[in-house]
Amino acid sequence: MTTADVPLVEPGRAAAGGARRAAPGVARLRRGVARPGWWAPYLFLAPYLALFCLFVVVPIALGVWLSLHDWDPFLPTNPWVGLDNYADLFRSGSPIRGNFWRAVRATALFTALSVPVLVTLPLLLALALNQRFPGRSFFRAMFFAPYVLGVAVVALLWRLLLDPHIGVINHLLGKVGLPSDTGWTTAVPWVWVSLVGMTVWWTLGYNAVIYLAGLQSIHRELYDAARIDGATRWQQLRHVTLPGLRPVFVFVVTTTVLASANMFGQAYLVTGGGPGSETRTTIMYIAEEGFRNFRLGSAAAMSYVQAFLLALVNLGMFFLFFGRRRGEEIR
Repeated sequence: MTTADVPLVEPGRAAAGGARRAAPGVARLRRGVARPGWWAPYLFLAPYLALFCLFVVVPIALGVWLSLHDWDPFLPTNPWVGLDNYADLFRSGSPIRGNFWRAVRATALFTALSVPVLVTLPLLLALALNQRFPGRSFFRAMFFAPYVLGVAVVALLWRLLLDPHIGVINHLLGKVGLPSDTGWTTAVPWVWVSLVGMTVWWTLGYNAVIYLAGLQSIHRELYDAARIDGATRWQQLRHVTLPGLRPVFVFVVTTTVLASANMFGQAYLVTGGGPGSETRTTIMYIAEEGFRNFRLGSAAAMSYVQAFLLALVNLGMFFLFFGRRRGEEIR
């Protein structure tokens, strides 16, 4: 048989024929593999959903139930009071109204003092640590190291340093001719300086690491293009770095506001809420009302009012950042 006698088959038909011949085998293979049902994703999510319901949904529901009762765990009955626990926080003449809003004011003051520092200073630190210089990894680890300490360790350490009588800081100030009797933990405004200072020292490295990750995600080509166009370092920071860090900036601001608004350990262990009730934060007062006075219903109502206030603050921040950006894009 010569080459001319061999029937010619088009490549496309040959491939189609091979596919048709392989189709029965593929079909048998597919029939042998069980396809997951609609329930398969929920089966994989079940462990997380169980933990989420147990530790989040159930406590939220229980807290709402407690807030609608005059709940004392040591009394045989806990009468239903409806929304009275919430109304007492706003009703004139209520015994807890003044204390609660003073605690809210102290929390707001601490947040207003600490958040700007914890947003700007870590950014400057991250910009410095993003440069190439000898020992960069060492300094990155050194600034992040305090964050791994627990709040009890940090608070007790700074309490010893800031003690008005035996503290190291007052001793060193006296050595250089400055006042050595400053009430860092007993007098206003020094108590706020102490609380903000130790909080910044403690959490500075965490925000710096978040900023550093955001800086490393900005494409170098943008800086190269800016330099070719003659942009200065300030112009690169303003038009390349800061816009590229917008999502990271929103995350840092949001988490820092939430953490500052829920500050408890520093004030409880260092100042005890003093002098007087000047540094008694909302969380401290809620804990005192619930676990010292055993008014769990009132404490639960306070916690939900604080959660509502924080939700309003966060909604305002999201509108400020993303609503403003959307308006700029429309223009």
